[in-house]
Amino acid sequence: MDVAPSSIMTTATRYVIGEDNPDRDDVRALVQVHRDWSLQQTPPQFSFSVEPHAVAEGGITLFGARSVSGELLGIGGLKQLDTSHGEVKTMHTSLQARGHGVGRALLMALLAEARRRGYARVSLETGTGDAFAPARTLYGSVGFRPSPPFAGYANTEHNVCMTLNLTSSASRVG
Repeated sequence: MDVAPSSIMTTATRYVIGEDNPDRDDVRALVQVHRDWSLQQTPPQFSFSVEPHAVAEGGITLFGARSVSGELLGIGGLKQLDTSHGEVKTMHTSLQARGHGVGRALLMALLAEARRRGYARVSLETGTGDAFAPARTLYGSVGFRPSPPFAGYANTEHNVCMTLNLTSSASRVG
C-alpha cells in the first residue's frame, strides 16, 4: 500500500495524504518518533502509543502526509472499535512540518474515512500535559469534546478521552 495520490492534495502546502504502508522504513521511523515522544511526556503506564510493528497488527489503517517529492511529513491512524465507532491513533507530525497544516489535514482525512465507513462517532485518547496542548486544541477545533473513557482507557491526570459525534451537523468542520 503506497500513498494514494488522489486522496487529498493541497497545492498551497504541497503535500499528498493517503493510506500509507506501516512497513515502510520512514513510516516505521515516524511511528517510533511518536512513541518515544509520548513516553517522554507521559509515564509509561499512562502512554498508549503503539510500537511500529503493532500498527498493522492492531487493525489501524495508517494515513501518511507526504510532500510531492515523497518525504513523510506526518501520520495518523484510524482504528475500528465497532461498526459505528472509530478511534484516532498515532497522530504525529514531523518536527520540520509542524505549523503548516499537516496535522489538521491528516485529521480531516481520518474523519472523512470515518464518515465513509459509516461511523457515528470517533474517539481518541491524548495526554493532559502542556506538550499535548496543541493536539487538544486541534481536536477541539473540529468538534472533539472531553468524554467518558472508551475501549479500556481511563481519564486520569495524564490522559483525557475525547469524542466527536459524526452525525451532528456541528461536526462538519473543514
